[in-house]
Amino acid sequence: MRQSQLFTKTRKEAPSDEVAKNAQLLIRAGYAYKVMAGVYAYTPLGLRVLEKIKQIVREEMNTAGGQEIVMTSLQKKSTWEGTGRWDDAVVDVWFKSKLKDDTEVGLAWSHEEAILEMMQSFIKSYKDLPASVYQFQTKLRNELRAKSGIMRGREFVMKDMYSLHTTKEDMDMYYDKIIDAYKKCYERFGIGESTFVTFASGGAFTKFSHEFQTICDAGEDVLYVNEDQSVAVNEEVLDDATHELGIDKTVLKPVKSAEVGNIFKFGTEKSEKMGIYFTDSEGAQRPIYLASYGIGITRVMGVVVEKFADDKGIVWPASIAPFQVHLLGLGEDMADADRVYQDLIDAGVEVLYDDRTGVMAGEKFADADLLGMPTRIVISKRSLENGGAEVKGRTRSEGEIVPLTNLIAHVQKTH
Repeated sequence: MRQSQLFTKTRKEAPSDEVAKNAQLLIRAGYAYKVMAGVYAYTPLGLRVLEKIKQIVREEMNTAGGQEIVMTSLQKKSTWEGTGRWDDAVVDVWFKSKLKDDTEVGLAWSHEEAILEMMQSFIKSYKDLPASVYQFQTKLRNELRAKSGIMRGREFVMKDMYSLHTTKEDMDMYYDKIIDAYKKCYERFGIGESTFVTFASGGAFTKFSHEFQTICDAGEDVLYVNEDQSVAVNEEVLDDATHELGIDKTVLKPVKSAEVGNIFKFGTEKSEKMGIYFTDSEGAQRPIYLASYGIGITRVMGVVVEKFADDKGIVWPASIAPFQVHLLGLGEDMADADRVYQDLIDAGVEVLYDDRTGVMAGEKFADADLLGMPTRIVISKRSLENGGAEVKGRTRSEGEIVPLTNLIAHVQKTH
């Protein structure tokens, strides 16, 4: 993509009312646009990052047997009344409205009940189970706090998955399978080493849940971990969880963390309340076992920015970077840079080409650091006189000259 054709522009200052580093950098770099507190729009650059994150999740969920769907954002009141979760005293984040005929509706904050209601049209017998479905959808939650940029939004993109089973044993087995799939996702995002499966409150979902928490100074949670990091407990359930696990809480040490995923076992509670059953092999009616699994797609994006950004700007892991290469053409004559750009495109390399004219070299370098692509390539009179293109990794202090004849192979090797 040619940067001269990109409608977004970098800026030196973030909005004065934005305190979160992730939002400050994403707005300054042109990845996101702030609409209001907790509500952000995403530009072509931001969308490329989100799509990379989604694709990783999609691949892992498909491997685990999930089938992708898209549910509606508008929710019927009756769908949620059976489980009591239409009540604002139980779920306090609903956005609710009315249709023209005064029918009360809600804007989806989650989809457990809605999924069960839909799936009962297709699942009648034990032969139809297990089943696992997932979606990527914009969720709407009327959060009291929305001050952490895209890490806690009132409108955000989430992957939510729901598995339905005939027995607790089958549910437990699949639940563990998804834990492993989630670990693979976080590894591929570039935050696997600092992300832990933690014991947490189920909130409006169930008594206890498992969260995936990433150690992050900007996180809103406090995580208690043991020395070998084999046990992690959210502070909000510390006493209950350590009692449940049978461990001494004094061996756990606190660290700041940010939630990037959450999973729950509902068992048969919801299907019993909603009257949703399947016919077992003996012809008897049995309630369906349900579990749900969420990953905050936009939240992951924010956490990655918070964890890896430096004083110059964003640092994207190669797996989710919008482009692998940021090519900078310097000087008035950019014919050589144009040729390198086309060569990279022809070789299948994702490249953002700063072909802007009338822009000083220092500004191009600063923009490249702010935007955070894994590799920067500079084509200039000086680099060509020195034997080729200057290639530098985003976090490296010095670049190296690579002959133009070897440039494609060099880039492909490093990515």
